[in-house]
Amino acid sequence: MDLSKFSIVELRALQDQVKQVLTDLEQQEQAKAREQILAIAHSAGISLQDLLAAQGRGKNATSGVKVAVRYRHPSDALLQWTGRGRQPKWVQEWVASGQSLDAIRV
Repeated sequence: MDLSKFSIVELRALQDQVKQVLTDLEQQEQAKAREQILAIAHSAGISLQDLLAAQGRGKNATSGVKVAVRYRHPSDALLQWTGRGRQPKWVQEWVASGQSLDAIRV
């Protein structure tokens, strides 16, 4: 198909049609995959509730778990850091002043 022979209006209409067909096909594929997954789960004796509950036991199941504090300011116990992520300003200042992180390790 030589698209260069189409006008801009015709190409935009064709583009809209392609988007609609893609959306329809994606929905059909998702429905088909969902049916296949449910059939496999049913043949394995797994209920839909068990299948969905298993999603929460993955890598993200530990999200929200508190991490132990590894560093604490010597004069202000409220200033704490787990050692994860960006260093808090007080830790940056501590290190910049020539002090060791080991000195404030809990």
